[in-house]
Amino acid sequence: MPSVHDRTPIRIVVADDHTLLREAVCDMLRMESGFLIVGEADDGASAVVMAERTQPDVVLLDVGMPGNHPAFTVRRIAEVAPDAQVLIVSMYAEQRLVQELLSLGVRGYLHKSVSRQELAAAIRTVCADTRRVVVSVAWTPSTETDDEGGLLSTREREVLALVAQAMSNRQIATRLDITEGTVKRHLRNVFGKLAAVSRIDAVNKAVAAGLIPAPEDRRALSPRAVGGAGRGGAPGAG
Repeated sequence: MPSVHDRTPIRIVVADDHTLLREAVCDMLRMESGFLIVGEADDGASAVVMAERTQPDVVLLDVGMPGNHPAFTVRRIAEVAPDAQVLIVSMYAEQRLVQELLSLGVRGYLHKSVSRQELAAAIRTVCADTRRVVVSVAWTPSTETDDEGGLLSTREREVLALVAQAMSNRQIATRLDITEGTVKRHLRNVFGKLAAVSRIDAVNKAVAAGLIPAPEDRRALSPRAVGGAGRGGAPGAG
């Protein structure tokens, strides 16, 4: 049986316009077992070129680089290197940008304050499990329904956590002492922010991103329990 040292290394492209920081990240990752740096880039265009040339397993992408909008860069990387997993590593955690990039299929969004161990763990996670999304940014908790501070507001998380427990909209409304219409509105917001196509999809994505805890009864995550697509303009909101 092959030993752990015989396994194919995870091939990584690091894209950041700050040379010192990029080199430091590369040096850190070289200290980890099973990683191989196959390319470096200092802007979005060169990141796309390097991804096409090397066909890496992972692209670590900074969103503050000069050139094209990061969403364009992510789309181009997906076109030229469809098997590459894109992880955003950035100082910026602007809500709309994070949501947009997650909706485009990036596998994680990490703040640059993460440790070497956290970064290495995120890389291994997205390579080992195609369903996992890793989010580690400094969200500011918010109780407002318009989610000024984080990916999901406190109330949206509460609603989705109850969806994960297989509660209906009416049951959720009773539990939280709000109207069914308000529950539906929160769920529409959740679906949009997570780019979810159904209640079960929203729950799974939120659990994978660490936004809500996984239900103790895993059967609650079944499509029959959580519910399918609904009416009213949002999947499963009705």
